[in-house]
Amino acid sequence: MTPVRRRDLVVLAAGLALAAWLLVRSVYGDLPPLHWWLSLPLAVLAVAEGLAARTLRSRLAAERAARAGRGPTGRDAAAVRPVEPMLVARLAVLAQASAYVGAVFVGVWTGVLLHVGPAVGRLQAASGDTVTASLGVLSSAALVAAALWLESVCRVPPDDQEPTGGVAA
Repeated sequence: MTPVRRRDLVVLAAGLALAAWLLVRSVYGDLPPLHWWLSLPLAVLAVAEGLAARTLRSRLAAERAARAGRGPTGRDAAAVRPVEPMLVARLAVLAQASAYVGAVFVGVWTGVLLHVGPAVGRLQAASGDTVTASLGVLSSAALVAAALWLESVCRVPPDDQEPTGGVAA
């Protein structure tokens, strides 16, 4: 499984920002009102993935320390619960999918913001839609950041027994 390329996320977000800007520009008058809570699911998912990354990082660190003999001893050593490898694999897949979903919504909300931001002075609905689009961009960017952090936590560290560098004979 290869890590998510940041370049792919940027290209996806930029392309969708342009497409959303063109679409919103042509049909803005026919759109239903944009409410502030529309981006709330993205923010909740970003918080959940951030908490998952923090918890998984601490559990993996405790497990590695216990294996190396540096961790807790006696009864406390039994308290270190091992992390299931399939859980880490599932979280890595969730993180990758969330990174792409977040990039899609960053692009869409940015496209909306590019249209309604400059129109605040001349359109009455644009001020509320600007707040909604700004919250959408922030929530989506937070989801991308949390997903990339969770993905980095799920990476397997290199083995210490493997030879590093040098010349192959």
